[in-house]
Amino acid sequence: MMQTARPVIALISAIPAAIPPTQSAFREFFKDAILWNVLDDRLLDDADGVVTASLAARMRRLIDHTVLENADAVLLTCSMYASVAHDAAAEVDVPLFGPDDALFRAVANGRYRRLALVSPAAGPLADSLARMRPIVGTDVTVEAVIAEGAAAAAQLGDVAALVEAISRAVKPFSSEIDAIVLGQYSLAPAAGDVQALLRLPTLAGPQHAARALRALFDGDVT
Repeated sequence: MMQTARPVIALISAIPAAIPPTQSAFREFFKDAILWNVLDDRLLDDADGVVTASLAARMRRLIDHTVLENADAVLLTCSMYASVAHDAAAEVDVPLFGPDDALFRAVANGRYRRLALVSPAAGPLADSLARMRPIVGTDVTVEAVIAEGAAAAAQLGDVAALVEAISRAVKPFSSEIDAIVLGQYSLAPAAGDVQALLRLPTLAGPQHAARALRALFDGDVT
């Protein structure tokens, strides 16, 4: 897909903490995009670990709103609602990305054999693992890691505390893995520092989503 005008990318978020790392990733990898933030900050709390039919419909209405108002592409930033993006993708007229679509492809393409998948709580961790496993394959070893304190640090925008929470959680496995996967967008601000501290490739969703969308629109990412 080639486009000369600056594309409008709608970012649909369920928590405010997902917005800054996504904006930062687009500034780095797709600075020509115009970002439109659409936030329903009750989507995650109301789900309480389960995306019901009514919540899926609510997210779908947000997707339809952004498409109706001329977004050129839509990116969901909440991992729990990835299935809604996948279900709706064939029914909308613009590219619609689930939050981790590009991330999980990058993990699979990296041919890592031993991963640490990190999330701030058990529910999001189980959801991310269930979605990542079919893409990376059953022969890849995945350590499922909960980073205690990461959610609070992300909510406060305390990157140092976020790096500490993730690094502390992953460190016991650091000699047994060859990459770290951050399962939620809210963890993404820590990616660079965690990678430097633990000396392991650390992959985060926003960066890979921004790169994939830029490639889709102008093919400029190698």
